[in-house]
Parts: sequence; structure tokens; C-alpha cells
Amino acid sequence: MLAVAGTPLDDTGAIPDRLCRFAAASIIFRPILWLETVPAPAGRSNPPTALMTFLPQQLDLFRPVEDYAVFLLDPQGHVRTWNTGGERIKGYRADEIIGKHFSAFYPPEESGQADVGLRTAAETGHFDAEGWRVRKDGQRFWGSVSLTAVRDETGEVSGFIEITRDLTERKLAEERLRTNDLKFQLLMAGVQEYAIFLMDPEGRVTDWNAAAERVLGYKADEIVGQSFAVFFTPEEGEPGGVAERELRLAASVGRASDDRWHVRKDGTHFWANGLTSALRDEDGSLKGFAKVLSDRTERKRFEEELRAKADALEEADRRKNEFLAMLAHELRNPLSPIASAVALLEHSESLGEEERSAIGIADRQVKKLTRLINDLMDVSRITSGKVHLNRERIDLRDVLRGVVAAAKPGIDEHGHTLVVSLPEHPLWLSADATRLEQVFENLLGNATKYTPHGGRIEVAVARQDGTAVVAVRDNGVGIAPELLPMVFDLFTQADRSLDRSQGGLGIGLTIVKTLVEMHDGQVEATTGGLGKGSEFAVKLPLLAVRSTPRPETSGPTNEAAPRRILVVDDNADAAKMLSLLLRASGNEVETALCGLKAIEAAVTFRPEVILLDIGLPGLDGYEVARRLREQAETKDVVLVAITGYGQPEDREKSKAAGFNHHLVKPVSIEDVLAVLMTHDQP
Repeated sequence: MLAVAGTPLDDTGAIPDRLCRFAAASIIFRPILWLETVPAPAGRSNPPTALMTFLPQQLDLFRPVEDYAVFLLDPQGHVRTWNTGGERIKGYRADEIIGKHFSAFYPPEESGQADVGLRTAAETGHFDAEGWRVRKDGQRFWGSVSLTAVRDETGEVSGFIEITRDLTERKLAEERLRTNDLKFQLLMAGVQEYAIFLMDPEGRVTDWNAAAERVLGYKADEIVGQSFAVFFTPEEGEPGGVAERELRLAASVGRASDDRWHVRKDGTHFWANGLTSALRDEDGSLKGFAKVLSDRTERKRFEEELRAKADALEEADRRKNEFLAMLAHELRNPLSPIASAVALLEHSESLGEEERSAIGIADRQVKKLTRLINDLMDVSRITSGKVHLNRERIDLRDVLRGVVAAAKPGIDEHGHTLVVSLPEHPLWLSADATRLEQVFENLLGNATKYTPHGGRIEVAVARQDGTAVVAVRDNGVGIAPELLPMVFDLFTQADRSLDRSQGGLGIGLTIVKTLVEMHDGQVEATTGGLGKGSEFAVKLPLLAVRSTPRPETSGPTNEAAPRRILVVDDNADAAKMLSLLLRASGNEVETALCGLKAIEAAVTFRPEVILLDIGLPGLDGYEVARRLREQAETKDVVLVAITGYGQPEDREKSKAAGFNHHLVKPVSIEDVLAVLMTHDQP
């Protein structure tokens, strides 16, 4: 770094700023974490799971980055990740700085500037600054800082990325150069990395260093006296072009920086970071200009390659999410008629014991496959940051009672003893009951699977320092010590045998950890080792003020009144089985296998309720719904979407098309009757 007449000559220019914005927007908040991460300290949550997805093929690309301290901050400014450049420049190891506020890098008298930077970045998108910073040992260094805000899909700030470069040497050189022109001339002659040349007030070259000859290709006697515009492309070097405007800006404000293609004597182009500084007499008269050029062609090529890879990864991530959604849809479609057929057979009075046992097996396997599909979609949404909580005031005991009741048949099938201990008084939380059910269903399901026949499972709940602690214990196979630190990682499984007797995708505990942390809680796993059982403890913050007991209300009746129902599905098996179930419940039912037939049947049959598949040939369900709402005869009919797509955006789309309800396949008769009962109420 060099300086002339008090004006710094920047050897980095816009590179940190560009690298910061590009890395934040295209790399770090995609499913790539190229920084070295460690678990957050107790009491602080880790970054979103989406950021923790590791792509090994990218690691080697970023590991050599040591010249920059590159790290993530949470919205309040606490350090969340750390790289080797950060350790080299600031002196902290990752385990010493993760979780601390980044104001620790500021001198005590300037610590307030840290919050200024956060506010500015949150308001404008980024904040760039240079100034003195502090290393771990108290030593000060001159740093160039680029701070960029990162936003989620709703526009909310979800964190910041900071890139810092140690420019102490540049700063010292700058101070030395301020002393007199002689020192500047001597230093200019010795600098090998930067092309440095002086110009008169009209932009004609007056002096030239050896690096300028090497970078630009001209000998001093070939270029002295010529306009520096020859280093620009023809359109930028013409009168009134970029070169001329650069001199005017430097004369006006002291300096002008640029990042663009330049031209050598032989006509080849190179990408350079340049800084033009005005030189003035003591009385302020313009003496000329000094220009510093740094050849950044290789860095430019690196950035372009990085951008191309990031774009490819972004596209791959988008295609992956589309594939998972399509896969779930295609798997749910055949499950729907199977589930309906099983439900219909369960009501038959002519079945023997063996037939009922077979039906029970089919029912359990359908439910298991449905859970696997739901988990697969949930982990996709979690890693892409699309899971949101619908919080309300709930009693944790109610959630656990429901989960235990649902898990009891499977526990009994394995011959386990289940012991549940709930406190006498309510445990009020601000939570999403459905998501907490998912947490404890996973934990209780794992305890059931990984405990040999005839084992013991305990669910114990207690209050502890303003938190509710739910412990799920078993005396099953336990966890190997080397696996324990990774037990919540995505796709981690203890069972690697070829028979895959325990099943599962290795994503359940990842979902558990993410959902618990979204509730501001913690989950921990402990074990005595292999064969000695395991325990998972979930800690959730209790509400400070207990809720007033809810008034007793008369709930809906257990059965829906008979209705005229039209079932629309291009899968004939699914339409037939659902129709049979609805008729068995006393409803009058007709079916249609395409959108046009559905519209015709809606006019002639005049149904009160239409169960309408979305993925229909010809007219899809959305278009059918819109046309039904436009017709006087059907504008008030109850429309229920029946589909294999269950993402929030799918529900929003069906609502916009005019649907009253959105059910995800496989649809049970209980799901349909529950919807019908909501329209029985006055």
C-alpha cells in the first residue's frame, strides 16, 4: 500500500467488497459452508442447519484463503464461524471467538462503531470501512473491513458476513510516503508488485517504475509524455470517456479508484485494480496525479470460475428441491388408494384373525412410509430455511399425551414396557404443537426401534430453572462413543448393516435438533455405550406467566352429517377407494377422472363438497377450482384440495385458486370427516 500527499494508494480497491457480496449472496447462504465451524457455546444456538450442509468437493477451493479473515455473524453481531485467515490476522482460535461479539476486534474507545457498522449494513446492504483494529494480544493493526447483510426470503436480516484484510503494511508505507517526495521516488523505484506512474495535470505520464514497465509493456522513454488514456480500451480512453472522468474525480475529491480491463502495449487486456490520487502543493494547487495499478487478472478469473460454480450449485439445489417435491408427490399418489383400501377392509366384519393381522401390518407400513416421505420433505425445507413455526400457548403435557397414545401400539408390538411420568401442573410453552409432536414422535420412535424386544422405555418430564426438561430413556442398543458427537448430523445412522433392519433415512434426529432450537431450546444425547441404552433430553423454555385455564367448550360432534360429495382424481383406484369409504360413512358420492368431467358433474350432481385432485390431465385442479368459483351453481361449494404436494407455497397456491381446505395424500377418511365437520358447525 502506498500514499501520496496524505492520500492512501489502495492495493485492494474493490476486491474485498466484491468478494464479500459475491460470497454472501451466492455461496455462504446456499447449502455450502466453506468456513471452519465449531459448536456454539452453551446458551447460544448454532447457525441454521441449511448453512451447516457440507460439500466436500468445495472445501479444497476455499481452504487456501488465508489473506482474509472471513466469518459469519448472527443478527446481533456474534461470531458464528471462523477461518484460518481469521486466526492468522486476529490471533483467536475458533473455540476462543465463536459466540463472542465482534466488537472485541475494535479498540475500546471505538467499540461503538461495531453497532454502527451493523446498522448501516442492515439498512443499506453493506458497510465498508478502514481503521485500527485489535488482535487477541492487544496489538493494533490497520484493517480493511467489508460487512454485508444477508437476508432470508422474507427480507429479514438473518446475519452478516464480514471480510477483513490486514493492511498494516500498506498503512505504514502510506505514512512513510507522506514525509517527502524523495522517499516516494525511492520507494516507487523499488516496488515490484504495483505499477506506479506519475502524471501531469492533463494526464500525461511523467514518471514510470519498473513494475509499470513489466505490467504495461512500455519502456519509460516510450510512454513518458503520452496520455495515460492509452492504457484504457478505445471507447473508455476517448475524450470525455472513463479515463478523463477519472482524473476529474481525483482532482475533485482527492482520489478515484477503478476495477476494469486495461490494455498493454501489445494490445492484450488484463484486469486491474487501480487508484488515482491527486498531488497538490502546500498551497493546494494541483501538481498532477499518481496512479497505482495492480494486475488482478488471475483473481478476476478465479472470481468468475467461483461465480460459475456457485450458479451451478444454486441450480443443482433448485433441481434437487424440485425433485424431492415431485418424488413425494409420486410416492403419495399410490399410497392414497392403498391407505383407503386398508381402512375399508378394517371395517369388514367377515375377516378372520389372520386377515386382520395382515391388514394391520399393511396399515402400519403405509403409515411408516408416509412418515418417511414427510421427514424427507421436512429435511429439505429445513436445509433451505423454509420451516416456520405457528406458535401458540400450549400445555406440553397435552402434546406428550397425544404422542404417547399414538406410539403405544408400536411399543406394545415390540413388547416394551412404557413408563410415563408427567407433572401434576401445566407446563405452558409458546410453541408449535405440531412441530413438538414431530420432535417427540421421532425420539419415542427411535427408542422403540433400537431397543430389543421386551425392553423398557421411559418418558420423564420435570421443571428445571425456568425450563421444561423431557427425557426419553431406553435400555436398548445404546450409541457408540465415537458416534455420539455426530448423532444429530444429517444422514448419520448407527445401523450400517446390509439388511437395514431398523430402517430410516438418518434424518430424524437432524429434524429434532433443528425444531428444538427453533423453539429456543436444546437437545442432548447421552449413553452408557453400546448395549447400555441411551437418553435424549429436550429442554424448552417455559412461559413466565401461567395461562388462565381455557373455558370448556362444546366440541364438534364425532360424526359429520351425510353429504353429497364429488371425488375427482385421475387415479381411478384412488377415486374408487375414497368413494367407497365415504359411502360407508353414509355419504352420497360420485366420481370424475378429469377436470372437464368434474365441471360437468358439479353442474348435474350439485355436490355440497368436492374432493379435487390437483394434478389432473388437461385442466389441472387449480383451473378447475377457478372455473367452479365463477359458476353460479358451484361458487359456494366446499372445495378440498387432495394432492401429493404439501409445501407452504402449495397451500398458498390452492388457497388463491379458491380451495377451502388442503389435504396431503395419503388422505384418510378421518381427515375428510374432520373437514366435513368444520362445515357442520353453525
